[in-house]
Order: sequence, then C-alpha cells, then structure tokens
Amino acid sequence: MTTISTHTNLAPDLKISRILTGLWQIADMERDGRQIDLEQTAQHMRPYLAAGLSTFDMADHYGSAELIAGKFRQEVGADQVQLLTKWVPTPGRHSKATVREAVQRALDRLQMEQLDLLQYHAWNYADPAWLDDLFWLQELREEGLIRHLGLTNFDAAHLNLVIHSGIRVVSNQISYSLIDQRAAVAMTQVCREHGIKILAFGTLAGGLLTEKWIDRPEIPANEMTTWSQMKYKRFIDVAGGWKVFQSLLKTLEAVARKHQVSIANVATGYLLQQPEVGGVIIGARLGLHQHIENNLRTLQLQLDDEDRKEIQTSLNRLDPIPGHCGDEYRRPPFLTASGDLSHHIAKLPPPYPVQESHSGRQKALSGTVWEDLAGFSRAVRVGNRILVSGTTATHGDRLIGGNDPAAQTHFVIDKIAGAIQSLGGQLEDVVRTRIFVQRLEDWEAVARAHGQRFAGIQPANTLVRADLVGDGYLVEMEAEAVLDQDSGN
Repeated sequence: MTTISTHTNLAPDLKISRILTGLWQIADMERDGRQIDLEQTAQHMRPYLAAGLSTFDMADHYGSAELIAGKFRQEVGADQVQLLTKWVPTPGRHSKATVREAVQRALDRLQMEQLDLLQYHAWNYADPAWLDDLFWLQELREEGLIRHLGLTNFDAAHLNLVIHSGIRVVSNQISYSLIDQRAAVAMTQVCREHGIKILAFGTLAGGLLTEKWIDRPEIPANEMTTWSQMKYKRFIDVAGGWKVFQSLLKTLEAVARKHQVSIANVATGYLLQQPEVGGVIIGARLGLHQHIENNLRTLQLQLDDEDRKEIQTSLNRLDPIPGHCGDEYRRPPFLTASGDLSHHIAKLPPPYPVQESHSGRQKALSGTVWEDLAGFSRAVRVGNRILVSGTTATHGDRLIGGNDPAAQTHFVIDKIAGAIQSLGGQLEDVVRTRIFVQRLEDWEAVARAHGQRFAGIQPANTLVRADLVGDGYLVEMEAEAVLDQDSGN
C-alpha cells in the first residue's frame, strides 16, 4: 500500500500541504458585478488553516482572491500559510518594467515582500514573448522578489524546453484527473527527470465527480450552475459523454463504499498516489461550502491494487482528452467554461512584425542577428505560399533549449509557427519541411519532436546531417506552407 503524506516539499524551503485550497471560485462568486466582503471572506479561510490545510492557490485574475488572502496572512502571521499565485499576462510582448509591475502588484495585494511561488501561463508558444517574460521573472527571483517560479498549463515539451534553457522552476500546475489523464505519461516522465512537482487541478471536475451526480439527467455545459461545472462538463463531453461518465461514477462509488469514504476521496486519493504529483488543488467557495473534513479523509485513504485495477478498467472506457497538457487554452476544442477564449483574451497578436513590399510580398522578421547579418527574412509570403528560412533555436542573443536536441527542435518549430501565424497561416498549412542536424546521433530525438508537432499534418520532409553555422546549434529547419485560397487568408 501507498501511504499518503500530508505535506510535500516543492523546494527545500517551501513545504506545502498536499491538498491545496483553490480560490478560483472567488471570481465566480463576484460574477456579474457582485461584491463580497473581503474581511469577512478572509475569516472563512481560518477553518482550513486550523485543519492543517495551510496552502492556498490563486491568481491575478481570480477576482479579489489575492486581496482576501493577503488580509488573512496579515492576521494569522506570515509563517503560518503558503500563498501560491499566478501571473496570466495578456498575449504579446511585455517590457521588463511591465513584468516587474505585475510582480509588485501581487506583492502589494498579498501584503508580502517575497512571493512564495509565482506560476506563469503562456497563451501562445509561437510568440517567443513568453520566454522574455520568464527570463525577466527569473531575474526578479534572483533579486529576491520571488522565492520560487512555477509554470501553469505547460505541456511536457515546453516544460522540458524551459528547464534546458536554464530557467529554474519547481512545479507545473495542470489539469489532471480521472477524466483527464494527459499528464500520466510524457509530463510525468519530464517531471521525474527534472525533479518537478505536478500541482493538479480539476481533480473533482468542478464537483461533478461526486455522489450527487450519479444517475442524474445530463445537463448541457452552458446550463451548468458554476463556471467550473461548465468547464468540466466539456471535458466529460469529449471524454465519451454522460453515459461513460456515469459508468466511471459507479465504479468510484463501489470503491468508496469499500473504504467507507466518498467518491471525492477516491478521485483525489487516486491522483495523490500518482508519481510526481506534489499536491491537488480543491476549489473552495469561501463562506458557502467547506468540505474540510471530507478533504482530510483523503489523506488517510489507501487504495490497493484491486482498487486501482478497477478504476483503470473504467478509465480505459473513456476517450483520451485531445492534445497535450494546457491545450484546452490554446487550440480547439477549447475546454473552458464558455467553450472558447472569449472570457480570457480578446485576440492573439502576430508574434513577429510584418512588412509589405511594393510588389505585394509580405515578410516576417523574428529579429535575430542572423537576419540583419545575412540579409534575409524569417519568412516571406507570396500569394498563398509562405516560405520559411532555415531556422535555429536563436532568440535574441540566447540559445534556447540548451544542449537538448528535442528542446531546440520544439523551439525551432515554435519560431516557424510564429512566422507563419504572422503572415496569416498556421502550422497546419505546412506542406514541406527540411531538417539539418549537426550530430547524426541526434536524428531520432529531432525526428520524434517533429513527429509530435506535425502529427496529423505530415508534410513532406527531408532530414540530413550537415555542419551548422554558429556554436551550440544542433538543429536547423526550413518550411513551406500553402494556404487554402478559399479560407480568406
């Protein structure tokens, strides 16, 4: 049997409770202009701390959550609680000053001199502005404004890229539940390799993974009561629908009865026993619903091999959630409360500046020194064709991905995608790629990264070994895209 510990170390100097209290529902409670009393709501955090649940998770966009948590921390003492927050910036480029302002705003709202953990979200990997943000955040960590950096909604490939680029992170907060098993393989492997902990949210699917939903008639996502239920009903829809979800619930009910606990205990306990999961985040509607005693029972639950086998059999009936961790915020199907990104962002700006010549040609420039030195564009659009130059893992004066060929390849493909996006296309429009590797032994890692990113697209491709210009570059790639003339691009 596996013993579930009550706390875990994200870092030697950051110990958190394994069940974290999520404050995202503060925003839902303030929906439609409703106001909540900050002082009174802060008092509703006391029972969690008294029960040993000392860690609270929030974000800059969770309504008044940071203000409430800051008030509570001042009342109970700075050493009594751990406040984890996130910065979810608007898409596009920011300045170093803007990044500092975001961190200072969180410090002010939380009434802290140093953030325990700041978790960063990137909207569009094809826009390298997210890397600039992270490098600046690392500088602020070194300055002492941030104790530790984490990520949120990153996929395994880009988590690996971040680490190999020299950015120190201790955690990645992602959707991970019995319904959503995307993190079970690649993400777990990357986290194990680099000593990163997963902070799992969505483990109770907005409360849908509970007894109250057994044999209940199906409700469309947009008719659910809370934002969380709207969101996770969409997960259920793509995982096979209400009927297969009911089958999962009944399996969990049988396991729960065996151990005399709740379905929520089983769903949470199963996740806590997964490798590399440092903690699960369970949302709280402060002052309305606590479920503290029920949450604590999870920490005493020990699932045996028979339990896990029965649960796995039920999970095998579900359809896999499409894409990679975090894709629900980056590509269709958007598994959000609204089913799109309308309540998150207005639009994605083009990753690179575009210039148009008198002949009607358009060119995208990524700004690397090589473009000025050798007199070329990152990509050129002529009619419905986009031609992307040989591209390496260069960003400004940095080499991204370190000495890891897969990490470099993913960033190269990000740059290619950014150039194509800037000129009105998308990666799915690519019909031809050519890959050049510095070391023949890297061919498989590079090819697998290419296969991961171009799965389902499958352009014509050539891979050869060649000496590359520039120290440290392991892979170079060029691409050609053809846009559908009927698409309006």
